[in-house]
Amino acid sequence: MIVKNLKYKEKAVNQLLEKANELIAENGSDNFIFKAPTGAGKTIIMAEFLLKFVTARKDHRTFSFIWAAPRKLHIQSKEKLENEILFLNWESINKTDNVFVRENENDFNLTSIVNNTIEEGREIVLVIDESHHTASAENTKGLIEIMRPKITIEVSATPHMTSDNIVKVKFDDVVKEGMIKESVSLNPDLKEEKLEGEGSDEFILREALKKRSELRKRFEKIGKEGINPLLLIQLPDNSSLDFTNKKDEIENLLAKKFDITSDNGRMAVYLSEDKRNLENISQNDNEVEVLLFKQAIALGWDCPRAYILVLFREWHSEIFSIQTVGRIMRMPEIMRYNIEELDKGYVYTNIGNNKIKIEEELARDYFTIYTSRRTESYTSIDLVSYHIVRQRETTRLTPSFITIFLKHAKKLGLANNLDRKVAKVTDHIPIDGIIHLEKVGTVAEPVEVYKNLSLAKTATELELAFKYFIQEALHAGDIFPEQRSVGRVCTSIYHFFSEEMKMNYEEKQREIMTIVMSDGNAQPIKDVINESLKEYKEKHPKGKNEVVENDEPWNIPIKIDLNVNHTERKPMLKRVIMIPFYESTFQSKTWETEKGFIEFLDNNKNVDWWFKSGERDGTYFAVPYKDEEGEDQVFYVDFIVKFKNGRIGIFDTKSGWTAKDAGKKSDGLQMYIQKQNKKGKDLFGGIIHPKAGSFYTFTEIPYKYDKNLTDWKILDF
Repeated sequence: MIVKNLKYKEKAVNQLLEKANELIAENGSDNFIFKAPTGAGKTIIMAEFLLKFVTARKDHRTFSFIWAAPRKLHIQSKEKLENEILFLNWESINKTDNVFVRENENDFNLTSIVNNTIEEGREIVLVIDESHHTASAENTKGLIEIMRPKITIEVSATPHMTSDNIVKVKFDDVVKEGMIKESVSLNPDLKEEKLEGEGSDEFILREALKKRSELRKRFEKIGKEGINPLLLIQLPDNSSLDFTNKKDEIENLLAKKFDITSDNGRMAVYLSEDKRNLENISQNDNEVEVLLFKQAIALGWDCPRAYILVLFREWHSEIFSIQTVGRIMRMPEIMRYNIEELDKGYVYTNIGNNKIKIEEELARDYFTIYTSRRTESYTSIDLVSYHIVRQRETTRLTPSFITIFLKHAKKLGLANNLDRKVAKVTDHIPIDGIIHLEKVGTVAEPVEVYKNLSLAKTATELELAFKYFIQEALHAGDIFPEQRSVGRVCTSIYHFFSEEMKMNYEEKQREIMTIVMSDGNAQPIKDVINESLKEYKEKHPKGKNEVVENDEPWNIPIKIDLNVNHTERKPMLKRVIMIPFYESTFQSKTWETEKGFIEFLDNNKNVDWWFKSGERDGTYFAVPYKDEEGEDQVFYVDFIVKFKNGRIGIFDTKSGWTAKDAGKKSDGLQMYIQKQNKKGKDLFGGIIHPKAGSFYTFTEIPYKYDKNLTDWKILDF
């Protein structure tokens, strides 16, 4: 998995460094927790932290590292880290009779390794990856005592151990950066009664495949033909008596009803006893459409193009695991598409909502299991709505650079201009003398890399050289000097080699870097970078947020998906346009104000229908305004109301301090109404404030507010 220089990643690395250095300065040993959501790139973050932990030292301490992980994660971690670290399979060594733990005739065991390390003056840092799978085991405490770590770092999305010291990556930050999807929708567009009875497996599978086809067409529509969404079918674990039969049953169903088989390349299998069509399955353009797997392999497996998870009734666990669902949480290109269907994942199951228990609080917020639909009586209102195009500073490249780079690579014929038969790298780094590099480990002296890059022996050294090469290309135009932009260009190059040269980053990183920096290849690469930067600058002339009008007129959404933190309103409201209507289970003062206004609207005979809005990109209605700093922003207004006389009302409920601070939003709303009415619309509305059983509104510019609601008027339809 390629993890770019993302804001949350840099923040996490710095916090890990601060916490680790704080603890090693104290007497005795201690532990802390690194908690990050599935899909955030915990292993890569830890790798960068460990590198900086060693190379940025101002004292003379030296360290050795032990990385313990469950199942095969220790192998995956080793492949990603490429540092001088002892990698252990936790479950294998977490046995009292393990030959590596106890004394043996070769005197090569964990105890002797630890003792020799400490005698040489090095302190041990223990990393327990996915600690919730291992750290509660019976022998864990004894093993940690044998390892004698100065610091123990527990890494998990759902840690079970407790500590006063914790570094967290916020879930919302990972979503905003485009690493993982915004939400996962459970059984979208399905009627629950259809899940019962004979043939429900076929029905669920048909609906899931239909969704996969829709996603593929949606990608093609936006010019992303190279992304082939993957559907995952989770089979029961080995503990289930019908495991083999279920596997054969699903394979036969896929073959007979949908012409999906491993022979025609549309299906892959990832089971311990059966592996088919797995080569390059993680690549976005791989032809495999469906993958059969089981829960046991879910941990650590990474395929960003996976969008849909299918679970059948025979799946015996009724608790959704965030680790299992994590297989469909990642984004295929580590970027937002700002298209609701492509920014979310999907779970289809015939287990039934009443039997599903979502274990983790994170998953409760992440899953949408209810659907509210627009009534058929609705006629279009075609409002102009706005959204924000969030632009970074001109010193930082956004994810859109990747698409621009790939376009210019094709335009300039980069794939045909590169010589792949290169033996070594030569001097294309801006080196004034010597660059001093240090490997993670116990190297006493720095490694010196001169202009002949063939001296860059380790993957870490070569990657640093690669980054300096990119930095030189960026500095040539005296723009985008930030480190995160270097990472963005690196990612663009890796995407190019993956899509055009069929060279996977995970397997061919060293070869890719060598090809890029070699004689004859460096210049074509720089030409593509320069052309891409030129277009990027034209599209991003400034670093401020830009508010733009939506491409299409806004109307009430056809449907809205909601998570379990909502409950259906009963009895049914008379004039609501979305059926059924779901209320938030978080009862705040603000929501109480909204509920009162809902009752007011629903009981007013002049109201044709009303809509309770929200805040989500183009799904909900928004007007432009300028905040206190003069920055362009959008205001998502609470209520859209259609009256029987044809007028459209736009209202937002406020009370207390929210009403006091509503000036800029109110002015923006009134300017929007005035502008649209000049174009022929019949709109009115404003900020709504409850008082003494009535609702007051303010519709002037500039906004005025006091506790007595002076200059406000009672709302009268």
